[in-house]
Amino acid sequence: MSSNTSDAHDHREWPGEFKFCPQCGHQLGVRHIGGQERPACEECGYVHFRNPGVGAAAVAYDSAGRILLVRRGPHATKAGLWSIPAGFVDYGEDVRDGAARELLEETGLTAEIGTPVWVATNFHDPAKVTVGIWFEASVTGGQLVAGDDAVEVGWFALSELPAMAFGTDQAYIASVIATGE
Repeated sequence: MSSNTSDAHDHREWPGEFKFCPQCGHQLGVRHIGGQERPACEECGYVHFRNPGVGAAAVAYDSAGRILLVRRGPHATKAGLWSIPAGFVDYGEDVRDGAARELLEETGLTAEIGTPVWVATNFHDPAKVTVGIWFEASVTGGQLVAGDDAVEVGWFALSELPAMAFGTDQAYIASVIATGE
């Protein structure tokens, strides 16, 4: 198995990639596997498969049919724009628990997390591609207040949305409008 460290797509140029083998410490080369270049160790055979992270979103509506959104803070991706409350699922955390935690952290609200309503791959941060799962959320308590990486929260009619941060949220909302659900 050969290594090609001069290739334009060398893994050491990819953000966040290993430069040395996490198992034996030798410098990684590149191996072509499954039609893609993968960081690999010629010494011990370790191959690093860069897998996407998992994100979970909580989609809540009020009694008037308005959707709950958060305005992203100055240190968040797409700062100043609005999104459905969401974030990364922690290692060892159930995906529904992650959606509930993110909702609480960003909005101060607790909710019963229901069924998935949308699934999409998020490419808005090329260094950290994620697969997102949007869950229906029925608010059960708490007090609406912006927290964590959100600076504002609010309920919005689907026909009067603010500037949205992510195309995946926009696609979900467009599907809701198109189906009338």
